[in-house]
Amino acid sequence: MKAIAVVPGRPDSLHIREIPKPMVTDVPDGRGVLVKVLRVGVDGTDKEINAAEYGTAPPGDDFLIIGHESFGIVEDVGSHVSGLKAGDYVVATVRRPGTSLYDKIGTYDMTTDDVYYERGINLRHGYMTEYYVDEPEYIVKVPPGLKEVGVLLEPTSVIEKGIAQAYEIQRRLRVWRPKRAAVLGAGTIGLQATLALRLRGLQVCAFGRTKPPYLNSQLLNQIGACYHSLQDVTLTESFGDHGPFDLILEATGYSPLVFEAMNILGKNGVLVLSSVTGGGRSVEIPSDKINMGFVLGNKVVVGTVNANREYFELGVKDFSLAEMQWPGWLSKLLTHQIGGLENYQDIIPILTKAKNVIKVFVQVADTQ
Repeated sequence: MKAIAVVPGRPDSLHIREIPKPMVTDVPDGRGVLVKVLRVGVDGTDKEINAAEYGTAPPGDDFLIIGHESFGIVEDVGSHVSGLKAGDYVVATVRRPGTSLYDKIGTYDMTTDDVYYERGINLRHGYMTEYYVDEPEYIVKVPPGLKEVGVLLEPTSVIEKGIAQAYEIQRRLRVWRPKRAAVLGAGTIGLQATLALRLRGLQVCAFGRTKPPYLNSQLLNQIGACYHSLQDVTLTESFGDHGPFDLILEATGYSPLVFEAMNILGKNGVLVLSSVTGGGRSVEIPSDKINMGFVLGNKVVVGTVNANREYFELGVKDFSLAEMQWPGWLSKLLTHQIGGLENYQDIIPILTKAKNVIKVFVQVADTQ
């Protein structure tokens, strides 16, 4: 069968290759689930892996199959699998357990290991292929009514985790009823974060670089959120009209905004960081003011990365609610389809140069 892979450490090595089709018996003890891949989302992570910025092949291989945003249909299950059957639509989680205590209790996204295992990213092959096989605990069922948008669940899971962690942290207050939120970034993650917060009843203002009107700002308006370009107004200037913000979720990849966000976070507020910034940028900040604000205002900063199945399941629930409240909105995020694995060479140019991109995905097989 076909797969799309890179040679880790070699820039621009994206290629198509033939690999053996997996079998349900590849997972021992009758616990295998064989999935036919229907769609795979691609994003900046895949672009960076192709640029050899990171990514490691599994032991014994000199290539890494990319693709961590999966959607497929179960084709066969082992004799000891319950809760899944042939014909079920599914997504698969990305992280796999290591050796830490957190890995052993199912919260492998909180691992303290220095080495981590992620399908399509590090030491485990991904989903950009025709079939994969895995264990049932890493596979999440998707209702048939969400089959057109199921490929969006992996990025949503990171947002679900961040929001859930914010509420979990604030249990310390006995009562926490956030009313206003800011989302920094209006790309795929920012749009999905705004959706999740609107579903929880918060007033949300999103911020991005592009001046409105454009597709993303229009989508935000459709679910009752406001949008501002940071070319027109700063976060600090927005505070007077939209603050104080009880919850801020950062998804820009531009770290200086984090410190400005710290300044406008309301008392008892939570700032959730979701950007992975690997650069060497440095800025001057009002450190005393930020420190005093956090101490006297009981504020919190927390990071969110990756997600275990709990947050994928929360994403399924939110998608179902979204389809009832704003029918068809989620499908508008799927802006660029690549038809078939054989057109893999279109992936990087579309991610790099195409206009009005929200979510790019490869249609591996027909959604049945």
